[in-house]
Amino acid sequence: MKRILIVLLLTTLQGMNAQDLKDLIQLAEQQNPELQAYRLRYNLAEEKVSESRWLPGTEISAGYFASEPETRTGAQKARFSARQMLPWFGTRAAREGYARSMAEADFQAFEVARRQVALEVTRSYYDLYQTRAQRAVLDENLELLATYEKLALTSLEVARASAVDVLRLQIRQNEIRERQAMLDERYTAELTRLNALLNRPSGTGVALAETAGLPEADALVGTGLELNPELLRFDKLFASVAEAEALNQKEAGPALGVGVDFIPVQERTDMDVSDNGKDVFMPMISVSVPLFDTRYASRSRQNALRQQELEALRSERRNVLETTLARAISGRNTARIRYETQRENLRKARDAEQLLLRSYETGTIDFSDVLEIQELQLRFQLEQIGAVKEYYNQIALIQYITD
Repeated sequence: MKRILIVLLLTTLQGMNAQDLKDLIQLAEQQNPELQAYRLRYNLAEEKVSESRWLPGTEISAGYFASEPETRTGAQKARFSARQMLPWFGTRAAREGYARSMAEADFQAFEVARRQVALEVTRSYYDLYQTRAQRAVLDENLELLATYEKLALTSLEVARASAVDVLRLQIRQNEIRERQAMLDERYTAELTRLNALLNRPSGTGVALAETAGLPEADALVGTGLELNPELLRFDKLFASVAEAEALNQKEAGPALGVGVDFIPVQERTDMDVSDNGKDVFMPMISVSVPLFDTRYASRSRQNALRQQELEALRSERRNVLETTLARAISGRNTARIRYETQRENLRKARDAEQLLLRSYETGTIDFSDVLEIQELQLRFQLEQIGAVKEYYNQIALIQYITD
C-alpha cells in the first residue's frame, strides 16, 4: 500500500501523461552508461561462480631412459605418469559459495546505482518542470507589464501619470526579459544533464507537465530501512566474508593427489622368465599437508576484522539513511507549508491588484503600487512552483530510502 501511495504521488502532476517520468526512468535503466557498467560487473561476478568449480590441472609427463635399467623381467624403456591433485572435501563447494556471495553483493551494488540513477532522473525532470513553469509565469508577467505600460502611457497623456512611471514599467520589463534568458540557459543545461543520464543526444526534448499541484494528503512513510539496497549490500558483504572464512578453513586442510605411473618393459631374449616383458602399472596416492603455512591463521584474523569493519560501516550508513529520511520528510512537509502559504498570499495579491485596477477608473491609480503588487505576485508564483518541485523531489528521496 505504501508503494502504491508513493507512485500515485509521483504521478499527481496535472495534465501529464502518467507514463512520461516512468518511461524516462526505464530508459535510463536500459541506457545509462554507469548502470551498464554495474550490470556488466554483476555478469562478471556471475561468471566467476562458474570459474570457482575449477580443479588443479592434470599433470602428465613422459620420460625415456637414456640408460635402460635392467630388471628381472626385462629392460625398462620409458616412464609415463599422470597426476591429479584434489582439494579437501567441500573446498569446491566453499569456493563456489564465496563466489556466489560476492555476486550477490555486486547485484546489490547494481541496485543502489539503479535507484540513484532513478533519483537523479526524477530530480532533473522536476528541475526542468520548475524552469519551464517559471518561464511561463515570466511570460504572463511580461504581457501584464505591457498592458500596464499602455495604461501608463494613456494616463501620461491626460496627466494622470508621470514619465517616471512609464520608465519604471519599461525597466521592469527589461528585468523580466533578463530572467527569461537566464531561465532559458538553465533549461538547456539541465536538459543536457538529463539526456546524459539517458545516454542520448543532448538536444533531445522531453515531455513535461503543463501545470502541477500537490496531493490532498501525504503518503504514509514506512520505516523499512532494512530493505534499502545500501544496507542489504553490507549484509551480502558480511555473508561473503563468512563464506571466505569457510573457504579458508577448507583450504587449510590437506590436498589429496591420485595418479598412475606406466613403465613399458622390453622382453628378455637371453632367458625365459615368468612375467617376461611385463609392463609396470603403478597407481599412486599423495597427500599435501600445510604444516608450516601460517597464512590461513592470518586470513582468519583478517576475516574477523573485516566483519567488524562491515558492522561499523553498516551502522554508520543506517544512521545516515535515518537522518536523510527525517530531513526528507521534513522537507516534504515544509514544501507543502510553503505551497499553501504562497497560494494564500497569491490570492490576496491578486485581490489587491484588482482593487488597484478599479481605482484607475477614478483616476487615482499609483503605478508604484502596481509594480509592487506585480512583483509580489511574481515572487509568490515562483516560490509556489519551487515548492512543488521540492515536494516531489523529497517524495522521490523518501521512496529511494524506504521502498
